[in-house]
Amino acid sequence: MTGPSVDAATVARWLRGFAAAVARERDALTELDSAIGDADHGLNLDRGMSAVLAQIDRDGSGTPSQVLKRAGMTLVSTVGGASGPLYGTLLMRMASAWGDSEALSGNGFAVGLRAGLDGVAARGRAQPGDKTMLDALSPACDRLDAELAEEASLPRALAGAAAAAEAGRDATVPMVAHKGRASYLGERSAGHQDPGATSMALLIRAAAEALRDPAGG
Repeated sequence: MTGPSVDAATVARWLRGFAAAVARERDALTELDSAIGDADHGLNLDRGMSAVLAQIDRDGSGTPSQVLKRAGMTLVSTVGGASGPLYGTLLMRMASAWGDSEALSGNGFAVGLRAGLDGVAARGRAQPGDKTMLDALSPACDRLDAELAEEASLPRALAGAAAAAEAGRDATVPMVAHKGRASYLGERSAGHQDPGATSMALLIRAAAEALRDPAGG
């Protein structure tokens, strides 16, 4: 496996990219949530990521783990509803898996993302197919692992993971929700794209963009 390593600056660039994507899609995320949730997903996540950006501006140095842990803690403390605890858990579990490394290989990044997936599944008591953010995150993890096993560079592997997350997002439309506010609607939740899976696809795409290789390797 070749390609760039992931240092603290890369993690900060990833979070900034995600914040920009959330700000851009805030109203669309909230509209999706209005159909099957509390109509606040975009607003809450945008507020949380704005706080993360301010925190990075104050203290964006350290190891990749430290940058991500602080971001996760900020989300937990500033975002209401389910998205704050879930996204916070994702980032903090990733940070814990990364340890004290100054820079991460592709496999190290993937191990962290898988740990984040496990944390989100445990925190939300959900699994793929429940019409949640896991329906984007789980295929992203699987694709990332598969690409890296085939000796792809991390940028290329993340591009594949982003595409898998987006396909997983789209696959939530016909699903019936089994978790969260959407589950109260039962069969009526079918026909709507899940807002959590939609924002998760933005997160994985932002990671791919943060490490994009202009040479395509």
